[in-house]
Amino acid sequence: MSPAFYVNLGPVKLNKILNYLSADIVGLDLDCEFNEFVGINKIKNIENIENILSFIYENHQEDIDLPKKTNLIISKREKDKFSKFENLIIVDNVHEAVAKLSSVFYRDINDDDLKQHNQDQFLDRCHISKKAIIRKGVIIGKDSTIKDGVIINNNCILGKNTLIEENTIISNAIIGDNVRIGRNSSIGQPGFGFSINNLSNHKIYHLGRVILQSNVSIGANCCIDRGSFGDTIVGENTYFDNLCHIAHNVVIGNNCIFAAMAGIAGSSKIGNSVMAGGQVGISGHLNIGNNVQIAAKSAVLKNIGDNCSVMGNPAIDKFKYIRKYKKFYG
Repeated sequence: MSPAFYVNLGPVKLNKILNYLSADIVGLDLDCEFNEFVGINKIKNIENIENILSFIYENHQEDIDLPKKTNLIISKREKDKFSKFENLIIVDNVHEAVAKLSSVFYRDINDDDLKQHNQDQFLDRCHISKKAIIRKGVIIGKDSTIKDGVIINNNCILGKNTLIEENTIISNAIIGDNVRIGRNSSIGQPGFGFSINNLSNHKIYHLGRVILQSNVSIGANCCIDRGSFGDTIVGENTYFDNLCHIAHNVVIGNNCIFAAMAGIAGSSKIGNSVMAGGQVGISGHLNIGNNVQIAAKSAVLKNIGDNCSVMGNPAIDKFKYIRKYKKFYG
């Protein structure tokens, strides 16, 4: 099931797009229309891309394996890299272009959009506080408990035997079975994504979701941001202590444990059975392997392979760190 969490405002004509951007156009008619604005990872799964617009940020590191007729926004500084592509919108700042256009194509869904929707579905033996707010389109599985002050926004899906504790807010989320979310947590809010401008920063509209798979446990006062053009995903049986923060587009594997005040920056990928101590910080766009152990207060600034134990700031091999510590401090 794929519930809608946003309204698509397309089709949007190229002429309208040029009201927001200063750009050079290659291969596109000014009257052409785009139905969707998506990241390149989604493009790969779309058969008909004629009316789909995508983008590639500067310094993109992965191989670009896309059809040559893909409609792309690219940077002027890197246009030579994209000479094989036939349909280009060439701008000075791709990040700013994405921020501006994301709100041209999309907006949040609300109760007015769901006036014709059937009643919310609360299955058998649900215990929902009268002080909770449940928006239209929400589905809550059987044997679930929703406590005082909880807000569950439009179209969220909660599996069976879910516990949502006091004052937690859930948006743009699909939650599996047997999930616990502690009090005062925020799940599915927009991530910290924007284009920096000296006069006025431009927020990126986040159309992604948070997916919490079954048997996940989230402590109190945690924040998990929804994805920008993809999803933020937490794998089965992964546990977070209190005061943890997971940024947009992060993907975390199964059976992981993160102690209090751990933070993971955007778009990092964490393997299975990773254990991180308190106040660990993991930088963005990194890959952390399986069976990795990270000591408390470590700062992870580069990729880590499978079966490694690291510690320190910057985090290095645990035994190397201990040897250096003994050498300098006895």
